[in-house]
Amino acid sequence: MGLGESVRLALEGLRANKMRSILTMLGIIIGIGAVIGILTVGNGLTGSITGSMSSLGASNIMVSLQEKSDDLSPMMGIMFSVSEPEDEDLITDDMLEALRERYGELISGISLSETAGSGQAKDGRLYANLNVVGVNEDYKDVSNMDLLTGRWVQEKDIAGQRSVCVVSDKLVDNLYNGDMEAALGDEIRVVLSGGDILAFRVVGVYEYDASSNMSFSMASDKDVSTGLYIPITTAKHLTGKADGYSSMTVQAAPSADSAAAAADVQAFLNRYYKSNRDYSVMAMAMSSMLESMSTIMNTLSIAISVIAGISLLVGGIGVMNIMLVSVTERTREIGTRKALGATNNDIRIQFVVESIIVCLIGGIIGIVLGTVLGYIGSTLISEPSYPTPGYIALAVGFSMAIGVFFGYYPANKAAKLDPIEALRYE
Repeated sequence: MGLGESVRLALEGLRANKMRSILTMLGIIIGIGAVIGILTVGNGLTGSITGSMSSLGASNIMVSLQEKSDDLSPMMGIMFSVSEPEDEDLITDDMLEALRERYGELISGISLSETAGSGQAKDGRLYANLNVVGVNEDYKDVSNMDLLTGRWVQEKDIAGQRSVCVVSDKLVDNLYNGDMEAALGDEIRVVLSGGDILAFRVVGVYEYDASSNMSFSMASDKDVSTGLYIPITTAKHLTGKADGYSSMTVQAAPSADSAAAAADVQAFLNRYYKSNRDYSVMAMAMSSMLESMSTIMNTLSIAISVIAGISLLVGGIGVMNIMLVSVTERTREIGTRKALGATNNDIRIQFVVESIIVCLIGGIIGIVLGTVLGYIGSTLISEPSYPTPGYIALAVGFSMAIGVFFGYYPANKAAKLDPIEALRYE
């Protein structure tokens, strides 16, 4: 009997016992669907996180003060501050000027910022939610911001602690009905969450980019909070913070290796902290952080998929159980076929093929289900994703392997039946 005949008999057997076949496939469907769905959502989540980090600049270097006694990894030390440094521990303007002079060919910009609070810009019943952030001249270029009209914060604004600001197009939409020319030069009133009222003159409008925001917000488009950027000296005056910085972003020059530049920046600034018992400087290239994040997310997805894949083992045992029942039910059929000349190998191939087809059909249904659920899940995190061809090929191959592995024992048992005893079986 050829392979085609075995496939035909297997399909006829599935049609004859539809409900049992569906229940047999259920474990395979759930297992394959869970694995494909989890890997798809994992791809979407990885893409969302790395995309947000990439939007901050692939050549950027995150520089931060880190406690010398801190046991956190370098990446965790960059992202999370354990305690607030004292004024004498901060990185000063003189240090940064010396850094520019020493590595001017490796550095194209140093971005500085200081948060001054959050609140609303109001004009009668009109409002716009915002975060007040003090910045320097390099902040715009290092952060890849697009200026739509007007100008950015300049050195004369910083030196004079001027009350000027650069606002988003979202704020202009809310307060000026989208008229940017009307916004330029106008004075806006900002009410901070603590009750303080500030006034700034608008000198520029930038394009708000939601993808550059590392946090996820459920706010409507009208209520989303955007940055209102003012001179960093003005922000420090408002907050009473000392001159100096605990963190910053350094942009490596296009021709420079950002990882090597990060090592140079860290070594140079740490010369100023040799005698500091509490703090040192940690610098990490964004490219290194992206690689670390991708590795973590991929490892997590695979680990969860392995756990979900346990259901495949359960499904395989279910396939073997049903195939054993099928062998018992079809004992007389096996005896008849052997009496008509079927070899042990013919019987074995028939039942293995039937097991493979059960698992293959279940695997295909699981792939479709996992693709749909994975797409829905990844869409919810704003990063629609589909399973890669490699995942699909792996799922199909795994389904067939399960069919062979768990189908062989029942098939071998059927092949070894004595034809005379099988024909006498009731």
